[in-house]
Amino acid sequence: MATRLTSKQLRERTFARQKTPTTRAKPKKNEEAKVNEAYATGSNAPTTGELNLEVSIGRRVRLLRQRLQLTATELAAEAGLSPGMLSKIENGGTSPSLSTLRALARALNVPMTSFFADFEERRDCSYVRAGQGVRIERRGTKAGHHYELLGHSLSGDIVVEPYFITLSKDANPYTQFQHDGMEFIYMLSGQVVYRHADKLYPMGPGDALFFDAGAPHGPEELVERPMTYLSIIIYPRT
Repeated sequence: MATRLTSKQLRERTFARQKTPTTRAKPKKNEEAKVNEAYATGSNAPTTGELNLEVSIGRRVRLLRQRLQLTATELAAEAGLSPGMLSKIENGGTSPSLSTLRALARALNVPMTSFFADFEERRDCSYVRAGQGVRIERRGTKAGHHYELLGHSLSGDIVVEPYFITLSKDANPYTQFQHDGMEFIYMLSGQVVYRHADKLYPMGPGDALFFDAGAPHGPEELVERPMTYLSIIIYPRT
């Protein structure tokens, strides 16, 4: 039979529960690691961290050696080092002396400063305030397409060009854009039928298109003007 409590007893029990601190089980270390790993990056790109000088030099030596298609034994012999010492250098297990770096530089036919390139690499950032993007003239400009460059790559092997594109009320279709790299389009306003090669894609706000920019592409039918979209072009730096 259930025990019935008076209203006074219920108040006393509730007050006692409120005063008693609740304890939660602390996550185990491996669970914490999984949580940290989940938030390490928002993409599938490999994570990166600060390199110490030895690891940075070692990676650079290995990269330069591989570019010349030299084995570790061949480079060690050319630089007057033992294979074991070169292995330690490439794995960041030792701090090479200046004379050792000079010998490696001669063997690899590079300046000594090249060994420090990764360690001293800047992590740049491009910041553009609203409405202050650079107006760019492109092939579609004559067709009433307005381009505002929102940033640019400052370094690295990949160039990224993010554009805010506006097609005015008097804009005309243009489907002959063609260039190196990949392009990503995200529709913000208006309606357009976008052509890529021999296929057509109806696009409205929230729609996205990612394609090889080597094929002819561009807006074929301007359904609802004016229209705006983001265009991000990615190609290798030459």
